[in-house]
Formats: sequence, structure tokens, C-alpha cells
Amino acid sequence: MPDISEYGHSTNLIGMATACIASHAFNENPKPLHIAGTRESASGLFEYLTAQSTLEDCGRIFQDYMCVVFGFETEQRLRDNHSGRRRYRNSYLRLIQDWGLDSNNAQGAVFKGWVESRFGLFPTYHKQRISSFINKDWVMYIEEKMNSRYHNNCIYMQLDLLYEYCQWIIERFQFPAATHKTLYRGVNSLDDDWLVRDRDKPHKIMRFNNIVSFTDRRSIASEFGAYILEVEVPMVKLVFFSELLPHHALHGEAEYLVIGGDYRVNVQR
Repeated sequence: MPDISEYGHSTNLIGMATACIASHAFNENPKPLHIAGTRESASGLFEYLTAQSTLEDCGRIFQDYMCVVFGFETEQRLRDNHSGRRRYRNSYLRLIQDWGLDSNNAQGAVFKGWVESRFGLFPTYHKQRISSFINKDWVMYIEEKMNSRYHNNCIYMQLDLLYEYCQWIIERFQFPAATHKTLYRGVNSLDDDWLVRDRDKPHKIMRFNNIVSFTDRRSIASEFGAYILEVEVPMVKLVFFSELLPHHALHGEAEYLVIGGDYRVNVQR
């Protein structure tokens, strides 16, 4: 039976082998990552951002740019003439909001599909563990990530810009950290499927889903499970963090969205 025990596709848009991107060796000694052509396609935005002196001004400009380019403000004005309902335009902000509500919904599948497309990493979990390409869980993931309601309005391009903007902010302001950020995740069990190495030691190598949520507050992580996973996450693997934008739905839990793979983890209770 075909399985997805390997990291992912042989190609991606990063210009580095997928297995390298996913490895704990890369996570401990990271190199810059960029999605091919994204900054070049929005060169005017990044030139304008360079002239700004504060994170807050940059966040406002980025969100205004995304509204104009992808028509979010137009959505508020236009209504279907027959039904009176708003036309649905998917947005990175709605995707972030819905991820916070449930990372295993159709919007979560779109997020995982974007990571698969850009970074080459297969998802390992969607509603339940995905172990095979011919398994019904893989088929469900494919159906949901391609759902036309959520996979529209150039959503992958929006996420490309979000990732590159996040990396630009880190480069420019050296915030929230220089190379790595200590993050936490609460879990109720240490599934064997997660463990890659050092099963009986407090420091383990664990494989995370292709995109995964963390927090920088240990107290918040403890609310989500009996075990707390402490991880040194390279900044080049951050897609989103709470202070990145002035207006979004994830402020309350200090959430970080992180590209997955194999990480060295300190397990605490």
C-alpha cells in the first residue's frame, strides 16, 4: 500500500530539497527560505514597506494592500442581485480565523494544501492520521483543500504574500527573535506515530503536521493537554504570529503558525 512516510514531494517552490526543509538538522541550523517569485511580484509593496519605521505601520500597509489587490473591501459592497447575499471571496484573514476555530475543517485543508504546494510537505493529519494515498482520509483532505468555496480568490497567492511579509518583518525588525523562538504546544498523548527517535528520553525527535499551531506562553499550552512540548522553532518556519498584523482573530492565545517536519522536542508535564 502506498504510504506517506516520506516527507513530501520531490519538488517545491522553495528551491531546497523537501527532506532537508523537514529535517531536525535544518530546524537546528536554518537557512533563509523564500517562495519563488513572490517578493518580485509585489516589489512595490516591499519597497514601500522599507520606508516605514514601525511594525504597526507596516502591518497597516500590508493589510490595506491585501484589501485592494484581492478585493476584500469590494466584497463588503457587492451583493448578489437576486439573493441579497454577499459574494464569497476567500481571504487569508478568514483562513486564519477559521484555523483558530478548527484546524481540521475545509479551511484548514486549504492551509495544509498551501504548505504542500509551496514547501512540498505532505500533511500527516487531517481529522485523523493520514497514512496512505489510497486511504479515504487522504481523499477527504484532497476534496476539502480543493473546495471551490475556500480555494478561490488566489488564496495560495495571498498566503505566499503573508509568508513573505512575515519573513520580511523578522528580517527588518529582528522580531520576535533573531534565529529561533521557544514555543510550546499542549498535547494529551505522545502517539508513537509522532515519535521519530529517542522514545524513552525527555528530549525526543517528533514529526509534526505540515503546518501546526504553537504558543509562546507555557500557561496557554498547558490548557490544551497533559504534556507540554517545548520546541526551538526557526524563524524561517514562521508563517504567522500574533503581533504580525494589527487586525486578526488570533490575538487571545498568542498563536504561532509554523511549518512542520521533524523537531527536537523537550517533553514536560
